[in-house]
Formats: sequence, structure tokens, C-alpha cells
Amino acid sequence: MSMKIEEYKGVIDRYFKYLPVSNKTPVISLLEGDTPLIPAYKLSNQLGKKFEVFLKYEGLNPTGSFKDRGMTVAVSKAKEQGSKAVICASTGNTSASASAYAARANLKSIVLIPKGAIALGKLAQALIHGACVLPVKGNFDDAFRLVKEISQDYPVRLVNSINPHRIEGQKTASFEICDALKDAPDFQILPVGNAGNITAYWKGYKEYKSLGKIRKLPVMCGFQAQGSAPIVKGHPIKNPKTIATAIKIGNPASWKSAEAARDESKGLIDTVSDRDIIEAYKFLSSQEGVFVEPASAASVAGLFKLKKLGYFSKKSKFYLSYSKTIKIVCILTGHGLKDPDIAIKNIKEPKAVEPDLKKIVKLLKLK
Repeated sequence: MSMKIEEYKGVIDRYFKYLPVSNKTPVISLLEGDTPLIPAYKLSNQLGKKFEVFLKYEGLNPTGSFKDRGMTVAVSKAKEQGSKAVICASTGNTSASASAYAARANLKSIVLIPKGAIALGKLAQALIHGACVLPVKGNFDDAFRLVKEISQDYPVRLVNSINPHRIEGQKTASFEICDALKDAPDFQILPVGNAGNITAYWKGYKEYKSLGKIRKLPVMCGFQAQGSAPIVKGHPIKNPKTIATAIKIGNPASWKSAEAARDESKGLIDTVSDRDIIEAYKFLSSQEGVFVEPASAASVAGLFKLKKLGYFSKKSKFYLSYSKTIKIVCILTGHGLKDPDIAIKNIKEPKAVEPDLKKIVKLLKLK
């Protein structure tokens, strides 16, 4: 007797009818998506009995970040439309994802990065996938301006998040959250860099609501790093500074749509310090067993900040009027191995010991 196992084929296959694709679209997939929504028991306990916190761990996508969701759609559409090359500006994750999917599609990948401002793990990914990587003497915004100009004048497809197909793919994460919870969460908290992700999640939630697949919409809470917070400060930051390189962006491409998501959901976009980010980064690893890159930890740092401010308590009466618990989802955008140097800098290197059983047992305090 044989049992038929349903094969997972990626986000385009799963959410085909919600995406701008057709049977003529050559699907370029690495089986992205279907990432776990992990119950965070210790975070939940810190908030209290009325709260349930979940971690949407996007670091388990094929190239280690949420970018793969958007890239499968963007590169599939580029292939469908006859493009021979894709181009992007990147602080790391976009370059890794674009290069992987371009390799899969037999397309040339061109990446402009801000010199000295990209984690080595991410740069290695782009290079090993065969991308043409050019470091620019400037910041992300300088690189982004250049790729926009190049894509306008030359036959290459821009796959940064201003490409609407990227947003379409990324919105599938909100579908997965709703499918898992059987409704939208009450609050969603996520890092904000170029702001495509908050835009995409909000778009997805609204679409599911309009289709009657969920009853409510979440309050969207985005967090930027203190030294790289143009949306919070209300103007571009010429020289953004933060340990969280993935959100080190001074002039977000999706600025206006991020503000719309904030305002329409009656949410907020605020800041967290690098110190807050590292504390959350350590908490996630040591207490929840989830290793993320620093930018991902901005969501949990934001959760801690909102708890301290009493934000959830002030809103709890409204939400508890129709639910027994308040569900909060924190988005973890990338895997910790994207930026191992940060982990190494924040831990004590273990000292070597002699291969003596008694000494080792004593050191381990096993008696």
C-alpha cells in the first residue's frame, strides 16, 4: 500500500490565484515560503496570560531571508517578459536572493552594494551564485539611485522592492500567518528598512479580509534603528548608522506605502536603539532558541519597548472584547548566519581545556 504525499511547490503554486501570474509564467522557485510560525512561550509569559506571541521565522527561506518570497515572483515575471538580466541595490539579503533566483532562471545577476556596509555572509552568497557584484563608494541610497537609472536606460530588470512583483510575492507571508491562526493576529511587529515588507504584509491582510478569509485586520507596528530612522524623523538620513545592516537605509523606497500601512491600521512606526536590538537578539537565541540576524531582532526589541510603555495594556480591553487572548506576531526577517560576526562579537570565546576527563567533569560541574 502506498501513501500519496502532497508535494509543496513554493508560494506561487500555493497562492497562484492571488498573484499576478498565469499558466504562461515560467515559475522560478526554490520552494520558498511555508516558514514556521513559532509559539514564543517566554515572550508570551513576559507580556502576561492574556497574550500569545508568535515568531514568523523567515530566516528559513532558501537563501535565509524573507526576500525569497518576492524574488520568486519578480524573477518569474522577468523570465516571462524576456529579460536576460536582473539588477538590484542591496545591503545584503536582496543580493543573495536575486542572485540565487537568477542562477536558477539562467539570468545574469548584477548587484550594487554600499562599500563596507554589507555582512560577509550575504556578500558570499551573491558571489557564490555567480553575481556581478560592484561595491559603490557611498551608502545604499547611492547604489539604489544608480540601479534605477541603469534599469531605465539598459535591458535589465530591476528587482528591488519598488518592483511591484516583489511586493506581490512578499504578501504571501501574511496569508500563511492567517492560514495558521485561522484569522489575522491582533498586532504584527516587524523591522522597517526599505519598507517593502510592511507594505506587502498590509496588502496581503487587506486582500484576505476583502475575500472574507479573515474577520479583522492587525495593528501594524514597525521599528527602525535609531540611527537609521527616516520615516520616524520625517526626512531622509544622509549617513544612516546601525549595527543592523539590513535596515541601514536612509531613504526608503516604500516610504509612503509604509506610512499608509501604519495609518490605516492605526499602528505606529517607532525606533529602537542598537543596544535594544542586541538585547533582543541575545534573548531570542538564548531563551527561544531562534538565531536571527540583528535587523530581525528589531521586531522583538520593539515588542519589549511597547510592553514597557504599556502600549498593549491600553489597547487590550478593545481586543479582549471579542477574543480570549491577544495574538502578536513578530516577523524575523533573516537567519543569524547571515551575519555571524555580530554573534562572535557578543559572546565569550570558550577556552580550550586539556583532554582530561576528571578536569572536564569538574569544569562542567556535573558532580
